Amino acid sequence: MPLSSHLCVCVAEGGSSWVMTESPPRQPCPGHLSSWTWVAADILRWPVSYECIFRLSCCYFVFTYFQSVGKEQKSIYRRGARRWRKLYRANGHLFQAKRFNRRAYCGQCSERIWGLARQGYRCIHCKLLVHKRCYVLVPLTCSRHMDSVMPSQEPAVDDKSDDVDLPSEESDGIAYISSTRKHDNIKDDSEDLKPVIDGMDGIKISQGLGLQDFDLIRVIGRGSYAKVLLVRLKKNDQVYAMKVVKKELVHDDEDIDWVQTEKHVFEQASSNPFLVGLHSCFQTTSRLFLVIEYVNGGDLMFHMQRQRKLPEEHARFYAAEICIALNFLHERGIIYRDLKLDNVLLDADGHIKLTDYGMCKEGLGPGDTTSTFCGTPNYIAPEILRGEEYGFSVDWWALGVLMFEMMAGRSPFDIITDNPDMNTEDYLFQVILEKPIRIPRFLSVKASHVLKGFLNKDPKERLGCRPQTGFSDIKSHAFFRSIDWDLLGKKQALPPFQPQITDDYGLDNFDTQFTSEPVQLTPDDEDVIKRIDQSEFEGFEYINPLLLSTEESV
Repeated sequence: MPLSSHLCVCVAEGGSSWVMTESPPRQPCPGHLSSWTWVAADILRWPVSYECIFRLSCCYFVFTYFQSVGKEQKSIYRRGARRWRKLYRANGHLFQAKRFNRRAYCGQCSERIWGLARQGYRCIHCKLLVHKRCYVLVPLTCSRHMDSVMPSQEPAVDDKSDDVDLPSEESDGIAYISSTRKHDNIKDDSEDLKPVIDGMDGIKISQGLGLQDFDLIRVIGRGSYAKVLLVRLKKNDQVYAMKVVKKELVHDDEDIDWVQTEKHVFEQASSNPFLVGLHSCFQTTSRLFLVIEYVNGGDLMFHMQRQRKLPEEHARFYAAEICIALNFLHERGIIYRDLKLDNVLLDADGHIKLTDYGMCKEGLGPGDTTSTFCGTPNYIAPEILRGEEYGFSVDWWALGVLMFEMMAGRSPFDIITDNPDMNTEDYLFQVILEKPIRIPRFLSVKASHVLKGFLNKDPKERLGCRPQTGFSDIKSHAFFRSIDWDLLGKKQALPPFQPQITDDYGLDNFDTQFTSEPVQLTPDDEDVIKRIDQSEFEGFEYINPLLLSTEESV
């Protein structure tokens, strides 16, 4: 029968799935080819899944049809960002930077390890403590099964993160740093050292705002570390988004750093129209709460999943506003490092706002670089994958990936294969590093040129990366020539699309996988709370004075 081979192949190429639930006859019925062609053409217009019985003359067949999004959308789905932990290898040891809250002495030179933040390294296996300058000199071979720490040393405080296994090829990944690399300029963002205080003795629970001041309305997002809720402030009925982070998940020095960094960037972002700003922060014994602006138009991921791809005019407008937001961060020494469709929100008027600053790196001056291996896999720049020091260039690469997705309806690094060995993260990274990027022919010359500029694998040649003139190069590019940057920066340019707000909160613009979740916080586990070092979160409370004065005048 014609459908059993030829038609199924044609449908598969169109991006849809067919399941034949009854076997076709061994002999095709005469004259059915034209009828089946008509049936297939009609079915392909159906928007959802159907199971139907077709009758053609004397033959009955049952088919289940599944409408899918097509090839151009296979990569348009949500992926979480993460950090690969830095470990320094030397003579069998795997050292990790640690903060020592008690007296600690170097196992190599026997001198005291002192200083601020993460002062030294500790082997994750044998617990050997050393200065950062001494780890490459350690002559002792690591014993992964040592029963005790060397007598001259004191154990570090955060013992919860000690038992780290060597990564397998399928693990989430650990970034290995060669012992031949120089580390003279290592910088840390940690706060000054504070004495360890167990339980609640060393911290005052928020005296300003608290969870009791808000009504919890709906779940609107979820990430690796946090849940995002839609909430209403009881005293004035203002609506906000509330990011909730369990303290038990923030058990490592690096995790504590990113929480502080995200809070600080949120504070600075409040003065930019294209960045989500911070209203307030508070905490309980088990959780951290960041109350931020609520942007009710949904994210670009949500809209891309429904529209497949965007007209170039739309992509140009969104990309230009993103450029202004990124330049604002860069001028303040901040690398964003997590630009993706999920993190680009649309407000009720159709303007963009970037959100989620958990991957940001602060404190970079002109010419400064960093080396943390982090990001969302599909958006990670080649220089990060090569293990090179990098700067603001990685944000412009990610913008190129995002613009490609908006205009082409797919990722520039699509891997369409049934080979499981080619569906791995390692293979994706190989594609990013080595494969040339093919620009779809249906895009305009200007669009192709700007994508090639942002997606240049050499950061020195990448659009936006020239010292002093990078942002000017972007604004003067032919693709953006129709943009009035002054009007755009004041949010006076008319957006090409306005999200539909059909209820009081615009919840139709959020994925139902989130909004269908129950609005509740799991009960606290007293045993878990007792293990939390509450002193790590001192000073977390915050209220934005600008927003506070605005509320009081309402």
